[in-house]
Parts: sequence; structure tokens; C-alpha cells
Amino acid sequence: MESMKWWGWGREDIAFSSDDKPSLRGFIQSALAVDIAAPGASPVAFSDVEIPASALPDALRGALEGAVGAEHVSVDDHDRVVHARGKSLRDIYRHRTGDVGRIPDVVVRPADEPAIAAVLRAVLDADAVLIPFGGGSNISGSLEAPVAETRPIVSLDLGRLDRVLEVDDVSRIARVQAGVFGPALEQQLAARGWTAGHFPDSFTHSTLGGWIATRSSGMQSDKYGDIAELTRAVRVVTPNGVLVTRPVPSQATGPSVREMILGSEGRLGVITEATIQVHRLPPQRTILGYLFPDWTRSMAAMRELSEAEVAPSVTRVSDARETQFSFATRKKPTLLDRVKSAALQKLLARKGIDPQQMCLSFIGYEGSEGYVAQQRKRVGEIVKRHGGLSIGSSPGELYDQKKFDTPYIRDFLLDRGTLADVSETAAPWSALPRVYDRTVAAARGAFAELGVTGYVMCHLSHSYHAGACLYFTFAFKPTGTRAPLEEYDVVKSAIQQSFVDHGATLSHHHAVGTEHARWLDEDISPAGVAMIRALVEGVDPGANLNPGKIV
Repeated sequence: MESMKWWGWGREDIAFSSDDKPSLRGFIQSALAVDIAAPGASPVAFSDVEIPASALPDALRGALEGAVGAEHVSVDDHDRVVHARGKSLRDIYRHRTGDVGRIPDVVVRPADEPAIAAVLRAVLDADAVLIPFGGGSNISGSLEAPVAETRPIVSLDLGRLDRVLEVDDVSRIARVQAGVFGPALEQQLAARGWTAGHFPDSFTHSTLGGWIATRSSGMQSDKYGDIAELTRAVRVVTPNGVLVTRPVPSQATGPSVREMILGSEGRLGVITEATIQVHRLPPQRTILGYLFPDWTRSMAAMRELSEAEVAPSVTRVSDARETQFSFATRKKPTLLDRVKSAALQKLLARKGIDPQQMCLSFIGYEGSEGYVAQQRKRVGEIVKRHGGLSIGSSPGELYDQKKFDTPYIRDFLLDRGTLADVSETAAPWSALPRVYDRTVAAARGAFAELGVTGYVMCHLSHSYHAGACLYFTFAFKPTGTRAPLEEYDVVKSAIQQSFVDHGATLSHHHAVGTEHARWLDEDISPAGVAMIRALVEGVDPGANLNPGKIV
């Protein structure tokens, strides 16, 4: 698959545009004091970037070429820069300004597990560093080598391991190579009548191995489960040989080795293959939009849905500020759209719903026609009980269209000197209101400390038996009196600290990397960090595997 932009998100031929969104300019002007109609600033030209020469030793190069073939060993400058970092706000900002950091000395593309084992052996023999690379979409700093690292750095691109190897129709599991991208995985499974049901925002540009290495969640995790639940077995090339677990439904064989690999970010080895749960393609799939009077009642509705005998594929609700943003990104309305909107305004007025406080929700259904109808009826009763109303399938269709395009907005805002990023967490249902209120307050406090006009918004998603995920988005234009990333750290740190201070986790599905590592002992306790450190150092005593991540 084609690599993403070296300086931003997604494909070179795709960019966010406000031209067809008539309400967006006014919204951004009000929310951030930024005029998006003003000309944007482009990233520095690649030809103007100072790129350190590859320091790949001849002996290591020969061993790598022997492992994968000379044509799959690259020291091309552009290739090395693309593989240097992920797509966090920090990563993208530095690349856009020409600061590429400690880039890999070589990019290697193996075709199979034996080749990966040979590459790892060559790296260990040379006391070099190996960093596995899937799609490069990580936003937690999980891909960048430490700046002070002086050993040769090998980026191991798994893109050639991209096949569904086998589907066990009886057990409903599939053996899949780790380098397969989301669209290719679903295409191959769909050809056999199956789906994995895992659709993170990064779906287009992320891989199965990357999902496992970062404990990913998808938009339909309510029905299909997070990647930790989907992954039944793994194959991993480690310094001690190939780790193989069995795809059994459950086991009592001590601490779970499979769980150790989940979220390991390449520190324990290279994931080459996984056996995952798959489901028959549903005969019917629909996502409906709902409106709730306010955030409190919308959260209560989501909690009741998690308790009820219903099983939606998606349960997501935006707070009032994210709802307003969503409506501001709508395309120019047709006459029919305006008629529908006028009718909706009348309905809201009749029900006493304040447009400034209302919260937009998406709830998805999958299954047979009868099952979907039954689920919709039951959900409708719960929604109504909390003062909500259904606004039909049009918002759901819009959600389907836009869900993978949202990351492009960040580049659009960066062009206009504005920083935007996300932080997500999870907490028990009883703690969610407190986590939400305190985190919004923390972000606003950080904006005030900096003296900037900022915006923070949130949605609830990924509902579980005991709680749910809260996903915050924040944006502001730096003052210009300090380095922009220093001001970014003030806001980001305030949000992350609020999570751990109020009983939530520091990351629900974006991993630890380097961005979140300083809070890890507050999340899992110092004893937990010591346990992870002992595991990593026991498997990789030479710190040859993606050093500096997690702990």
C-alpha cells in the first residue's frame, strides 16, 4: 500500500476542504478566533529538509540483503523519513517544520516470517535497533527512535505480509498476516462472506499487527470487541525464537502470553501473524442519528443501553460542543435538506430541546431484518425515556462517509497555525461524569493559563459492562510567545493528568509510546511498571527492540 504523506495524514491526493461547508468558517472564527479563509502555510519542501545520511554498516547491510533481497533494503531519504515517526500532533508538527529527528538508517521489507527472523538475528548480531512498522498511523510516539540512539536503526516494514491465510468456517476464526491493512483485510474476508468488524479511525492506514501492538479499538467494538478480544492467538518473532500461542477460546496456563503481546509496541518482538475472530457479513446494517436534550441525559441513555438486552454495533454520543462542530461541517444543504431542517427545528422547539445544549448520537444496528427492527424498537424506547428522539438514517450515512476523513482536518488547521489533537480514556460509569467535567475544566484552565482562545469537545463511545470511553478533542492557536509544542504540552498534560487524577486510564486505545509513559506509574502503580520493565528487559536485555517505549 502507498505510504502516507511524510509531513501529514493520509494520501497525497486527499485533503480536507472547507469550500463546501458554508457554516464552518464562522464556527471556527467564533471557537478559535481563526479565519480559515485566510491563505494557509504549506509544510517545508522536502528538498529543503536536512536529512542525516544513512549510517548503515556494510556488514549489516549485507546481512539484511541476504535476509530479504537487495531490492527490499532501502536507504532512500524519503523512505527513511516516512518511517521515522507516526502521526501524533508532535510528529507531524516537527516534520512540517523540517525537524525529522533520528530517522532510520534503513527500511527493510521482508516477505515472510523466516525473513523476519533472519532480519532480527542480523540486528542482534550487529547490536542495532529494530522498530516494527505497520501503517505509520500511531499517535503516541511509538515509532520514533530515541534522539540519542547511536546504534544503526532498522525500520521493519511489514507491508508485504498482507494476506488472509485461512478461514476456519466452523470455529469462525481466521489466520491473517500482521502487515495487512484494514481495507485489504475486510476485502479478503468479505470475498469469503466474513468480516472482522474492526474499524478504527485509522482503518485505511493501519494494519492488523499495529492494532495488536497498540491494543486498538474500533468504531463497532460494542458488537465485535476491541482487538484484545478479537485476537485469539499470535505468532511473534522474538530474540528467543518464534513465540506461538494456540487459538483456543480460553485457557488457564498461567499469565497470558497472548496478553503480554497485546499492547507491547514492538518491545517483545515482531508480530508476524494472528488468528482473529470473524463474523458472517450481516444481511442488514444501518446507523441512525438521535438527538438528546443534554449531555447528562445522553450519558444516562448510553449507560442504560449497556445494561439492556440490546446489542448495537455502535453507541456513540457527542457532547453539545462536538455536536455543534459536527453540524458546522455539513455540506451546503439542498432544498430538501432545508425543508427537513426547518421541520426538525419545529420538532425540537415542541419538545423543549435547546439546540445549544442538544447532543448528537449515532447508534448502529447489524443483523437480520427482523433482528434489526427489534433492536431499533427497544433502543427507541430507551432513547425516548431519556428525552431523546430519532432523526433518521441521514446522519448515520454522513457518519459513515466522514469517519475516516476526520484526521485530515488536523493538517488543514495546522496550515492555518492552529494545533488540534485528541486524548481518550475510559472509566467506570459512576466516574464518567466526574472525569468529563474535570477534564473539560482542566483544558479550559490550560487555555486560560496560556491566554489563548481554545475549544474542547468530547464524545462517549465504546461502551462496556462497567463503563465507557470518553474521547476528547481540543484545539487552539498558539500565542507565538513560546514554542508552539511547549504550549501544546500545557494543554495535553492538563488533560492527561485529569484522567489519572479522577480514576480513569491514561489511554483507552492509543497505546503508551512516549507520549503517555510519564503517567504510567499513576495508572498501573509503580509495581506494575516494574513488572513491565522486568518483562521487557528479560526478553530484550540489549534494548534492541524499539527502545524507549512504554517504560
